Amino acid sequence: MTALGRISERAWGWIGPISVAVLAFVLRIWNVGYPHKLEFDETYYGKDAWSLLHHGYVQDWVDGANTKIAAGHYSSNLMTGLPTEIVHPDGGKWMIAIGESIFGFNSFGWRISAVVVGALTVLVLARLVRRLTGSTVIGCFAGLLLCFDGMHFVMSRLGLLDVFLTFWVVCGVACLVADRDWLLHPDRGDRLVRYRPFRPWQLAGGVCFGMACGTKWSGVYVLAAFGLLAVIWEVLARRRARKDIGLDPRGVRTTFAVGIPAFFSIVVVAFAVYLATWTGFLIHHHAYELRFGHGYGEGNPPWGDYISTPTHGFLGETRNAFRSLWNFHKMVYGFHTGSYLAKQHHPYQSNPLGWLVMERPVGVDAQNNLPAASCGVAKTSSCMREVLILGNPILWWTGALALLAAVVAWITSRDWRWGIPVVGVAVSWLPWFRFDDRPIFSFYAVAFLPFTIIAIALIVSSLVEAARSPRQTYAAWLLTGIFLTAVVVMFWYFHPIYTDKLIPYDTWYDKMWFTHWI
Repeated sequence: MTALGRISERAWGWIGPISVAVLAFVLRIWNVGYPHKLEFDETYYGKDAWSLLHHGYVQDWVDGANTKIAAGHYSSNLMTGLPTEIVHPDGGKWMIAIGESIFGFNSFGWRISAVVVGALTVLVLARLVRRLTGSTVIGCFAGLLLCFDGMHFVMSRLGLLDVFLTFWVVCGVACLVADRDWLLHPDRGDRLVRYRPFRPWQLAGGVCFGMACGTKWSGVYVLAAFGLLAVIWEVLARRRARKDIGLDPRGVRTTFAVGIPAFFSIVVVAFAVYLATWTGFLIHHHAYELRFGHGYGEGNPPWGDYISTPTHGFLGETRNAFRSLWNFHKMVYGFHTGSYLAKQHHPYQSNPLGWLVMERPVGVDAQNNLPAASCGVAKTSSCMREVLILGNPILWWTGALALLAAVVAWITSRDWRWGIPVVGVAVSWLPWFRFDDRPIFSFYAVAFLPFTIIAIALIVSSLVEAARSPRQTYAAWLLTGIFLTAVVVMFWYFHPIYTDKLIPYDTWYDKMWFTHWI
């Protein structure tokens, strides 16, 4: 291949994924400000972000604040000045705050960051799959699948945290895969013989996983699993390389020489980034100590005598700040795992067992029994609007089968690539079974959707590679094209209930394929 050809191939490797990401952005930003009110848990995160932006920590809001905010009548008097009991770190809320700082405290402002991050996730996934398969076409195919999924589409149009968690998780995994490619670069075989303590891609992965944990604690499972997987990849690669050149593999020494630097580059860096997301708390720890430090609610004892003891000097102040952060973490953990949530019920809660097949989607907004004339139907009927967090059925149901195939392929072929979707889904999904006695929601599954898509993309790659004739190659690509077309058609079919479009009641009801979707 000529130098011009290589440059062209590299350029298309960026042009294709960027084009898909731009398409995702355009689809998601259209009318994103509607409805012009705080939807679902935006009532927490949109307001939390604004409070962080203006006060450095999250404050409580007065009753009725949502109505005044929706009407555009915001004032500083809507906040009480007291810190609130947040149940997630501030990393994702700071990202929401970026949009609010640019566009103001309105529905567009607290959603635009999710739009941008959702489109960027499409870009990173396309590039990751391109790296895994060596095909720009398959990389763009994976990006298009995410682009036209309903769950990711809706989550990218709301000021919730899960789309930010998904982005940082995909970025972290992409960094570790890029680090593996750097290590195994065919022109730099010496990298497998010599040890380099700290590597840029591992450090970047640590930053991304730190932001994932700093958005939602569930990111820690992905950090642990892929940090371990990265060490295993490198240990096995170095053993093979040393054996190939006739040297003693020295398994134990290799494990420690690889594992210890990786621990610092990935885990320690992630922990430092995670702590940085709590900067607002650390700076304003006195406010939290005054409200929560003397005991707060049921099952939250006082934090200790240091709350009432004057602190002298910078080191003493810093020590107390971190002690209070630790006690606050215990409060948050108690909220998530204690008896309070176990007693609660929500109409859209679901068991994680049904998440892969979208047993119970989540309704974000519903306006029922609107006048029949508003959508041009008979007077005996009515109109309605809804925003439903529902995945693309063709993509999700096919993805569930693809994951089973990925498990089999990983066991039989021992190809490291199959481990990425299997591990990614396992650590993002299985931990939720521990908490199935309290309200949890199917849209948490958006965090492992990219790994499901990776499984589908790897199957497409395997079909193309297995083709032994032009006819077989054509059949593989034709099947892939038909599948992608079906996904796009299904996306447009459900688009009205993704975007709160005004539609006749009968049209809406036809889209409710199962009673538990209502």
